Amino acid sequence: MSDAAQPTAAEVRAAAEAVKTALDRHLAAVERRSGEDDPDVYEAFNQLAAAAEAYDELLYDRYDEVTPFEIPGADDSLPPYTGPEEPNALSVLIRRDYAVAQPQRLRAQAQRIEAADEESTGEGISGTVHGALGILFGEFEPDEIASRHKEFGLEEGDSTLWVVAADEPAEPGEWLEAPFEQIDPQRAVCRFDVSAVFDDDLDADEDDDPHPDLAADADDDLEPLDADR
Repeated sequence: MSDAAQPTAAEVRAAAEAVKTALDRHLAAVERRSGEDDPDVYEAFNQLAAAAEAYDELLYDRYDEVTPFEIPGADDSLPPYTGPEEPNALSVLIRRDYAVAQPQRLRAQAQRIEAADEESTGEGISGTVHGALGILFGEFEPDEIASRHKEFGLEEGDSTLWVVAADEPAEPGEWLEAPFEQIDPQRAVCRFDVSAVFDDDLDADEDDDPHPDLAADADDDLEPLDADR
């Protein structure tokens, strides 16, 4: 960063004062909270996290120093649940990302499906990647594609699953044009994420393990689970 773009000492000081104010506000919210998922505590937490992040960035830009604090971001967890205690309906939202790692394999699989389809128009849409994807996802359920993705030349990326409570089932066709636009995170009952980011975290933990051989021996002692149990 150039000297002209660096924050001033006054800006760093102001950011530090903002952290102090946010700390007081967070403590006050915690002291008067009404329950485990008090929205005031949640809001104060996010404000504290934002203030701390801003101060940390300015401190680094001005003085090349960092703070010892690590506050998890607001996106790392769901907000407090405000949906019905006994939901009458629910929506399951799933997103899975893939990379087209082997286009030739993908097209070959689509061509086999197309060749076996007696109602095929013979237009050869399996010859393009987007056409092959359309055939693939039209033929197989998403769960089957997830379990067989390597056969289709795909490589898994991140995935997430949200279970969201609703008061009543949606009307037929109500949300089909924009399936994810009206989701309220505060009605999410649970969420499950799969990402290579977590694998990286595990690798870092393993690198820090002072006794890696002991951990390996412990894994060797584990017996595989019986699928019939």
